[in-house]
Amino acid sequence: MEVKLEKQDWMFLLLCLVLGVAAEEAFFRGQVGISYLVFIAVFYALFFWRFRRFAFSHQRFGYLVLIAIWLLAASYYLYDFNAFHVLNLLVIPALVIFHLALITAPQKMPWNNFSFLGYALVRLGEGLRFSALFAGYAGKLLKHGSNPKQYDVWKKVLIGIGISVPFLVVVLNLLVSADAEFERLLNHLPNLLSFNPEYVFRLGVVLIYTFGFFGFMQVLSKKPAAAANKKSVLESITLDGVIMLTVLVLLDLVYVLFVGVQFKYFFSGTLEAGYTYAEYARRGFFELVFVTLINLSVTTLVITFTKSVHGLMKKAISLTLTLLVLSSGVLLVSAFIRMSLYEQAYGFTFTRMLVHFFMVFLMVILSYTLVKIWLGKLSLFHFYIVASLIFYTGINIVNIDKIVVDLNLERYEKTGKIDIQYLNSLSSTGILGLIELYEKNPDVPELKELLIQRKEERHFLKGDAWQSENLMRSAAYDRLGELEL
Repeated sequence: MEVKLEKQDWMFLLLCLVLGVAAEEAFFRGQVGISYLVFIAVFYALFFWRFRRFAFSHQRFGYLVLIAIWLLAASYYLYDFNAFHVLNLLVIPALVIFHLALITAPQKMPWNNFSFLGYALVRLGEGLRFSALFAGYAGKLLKHGSNPKQYDVWKKVLIGIGISVPFLVVVLNLLVSADAEFERLLNHLPNLLSFNPEYVFRLGVVLIYTFGFFGFMQVLSKKPAAAANKKSVLESITLDGVIMLTVLVLLDLVYVLFVGVQFKYFFSGTLEAGYTYAEYARRGFFELVFVTLINLSVTTLVITFTKSVHGLMKKAISLTLTLLVLSSGVLLVSAFIRMSLYEQAYGFTFTRMLVHFFMVFLMVILSYTLVKIWLGKLSLFHFYIVASLIFYTGINIVNIDKIVVDLNLERYEKTGKIDIQYLNSLSSTGILGLIELYEKNPDVPELKELLIQRKEERHFLKGDAWQSENLMRSAAYDRLGELEL
């Protein structure tokens, strides 16, 4: 890979430096809030300026990925629950890399298979390699533009400074601890003369971001060395029809027996002796969901790798797959009912509500898979990717904490039971729910004392840095300030 830069490339490098400063300000100056949304806006403004004359490909799916990125970034400002925020620190950059590789890839390259993920990773690796080569290229330019002897002297001086920095930090800290007068002397020196390791760290972060952005976008602006249009190893795999049919028949026999038990004991409204609904709901729930995932994986593998099977064998496999998918649907319904019963007995939580959403998502996937069994022209992975992206973005944008709070308040009105400590452990939405509960039912045991404590801690909700600005935390902060206890 050869590094050749034109005048506009140096201008772009300078803008990447500005973007690197923006990244450091957004992610290393406090709790991430509105700063993520601001950074994404600055990042894509620079990207579309750099590629303003580029003919983008796969634009329809590209817009969907772009919308998902913006919505996920906006969730840091809209809500303050932490369940997805930590995960999104990895998911959003991964989606950005995928999106940039997607819209700059050759038009004929399919994106709905595993080979495209490899292509995106290769482009990312090329970007990192370009950044390393550019660092060497910049060093050569600096060397050629100066006197060789002076260059060697400055090089040795920088090496000496780098070696002495750790020792200076340790020695200065020891001397300051040993003599108060020396400490006062250092405190009176200008801040610029006092060494702060934090500045080196922040400068390093800015430079890493700068060269990372610059190298990746420079590589994407050029055509890939070889577009991967060859048939992948996965596409060449075929499964024997007789073996698969045997496996499916055995699985179906087990599931038909299990489904029969479910209809007899569970869906009929009668249970085994000695079991309450809550105990029965807890028993085997996750096992049912896990078995459903196994069935979905088996179905996908058989559909994908038995394309060469035709005739009567193909119809037999389709029938057994249909029975497997229908049995999986019954397992999901059973698991859904179990979880609903458990919630009625013990209340609603974020995790339980998330499981409900996931089961609905699995039901959608199973329904499409059932159609795919008989309509071979449909693309299975295409739908899985799009549906997964929409589902993950949706559960980030839908305020699940608000749903949990509302359902628990509704349950309290019916049963008089509520776990205020759990609501208190939720995000700012939980605080708003406690305030709403107090305004309607001020006599709930320990509720007033809990709100007094949260009111005293109110200042922790309001961060000083603009990066941490959050809509839900601000609402809780204001409501606590207005609350009369």
